[in-house]
Amino acid sequence: MQTKWIEIWVGVFVVLGFAALLMLAMRVSNLGEAWNRDQGYQVTARFENIGGLKVKSPVRMSGVRVGRVTDIRYDDTLYQAVVTMTIEPQYRRIPLDTSAAIYTSGLLGEQYIGLDPGADIHYLSDAPNSELMIAQSAIILEQLISRFLYSMAAGENK
Repeated sequence: MQTKWIEIWVGVFVVLGFAALLMLAMRVSNLGEAWNRDQGYQVTARFENIGGLKVKSPVRMSGVRVGRVTDIRYDDTLYQAVVTMTIEPQYRRIPLDTSAAIYTSGLLGEQYIGLDPGADIHYLSDAPNSELMIAQSAIILEQLISRFLYSMAAGENK
């Protein structure tokens, strides 16, 4: 009888372990937010270079996640990347003249969009499909290194 209870408890712990792994996988892959996609309002921004930015990357203001990147496409007339972000509905008071920049979490971490609020009295949520006019592209580490090496080589030639 005691062996039966031990087997039941082992089974319970195995099921709880699988449930915890499933929840962790959903949280890490952001699949849990697939059902919340229709909530919020959309904002677009145009960038010369988005680096390694991906769909579902976070959008942050002051370090707080206020939304996610929902679409990335290429505009072949202006030769720019057009990034569509969905901002969560509770963040409705983001000024219309807010600027966007692409940052990296840590030295080699994931890329995200950081929003820097402006001073306009009108809000992004009031204008449907609004577009951020000020957007700073991603800083590409390889470009920085090549510029540094080029400047060092040019300095040695003088």
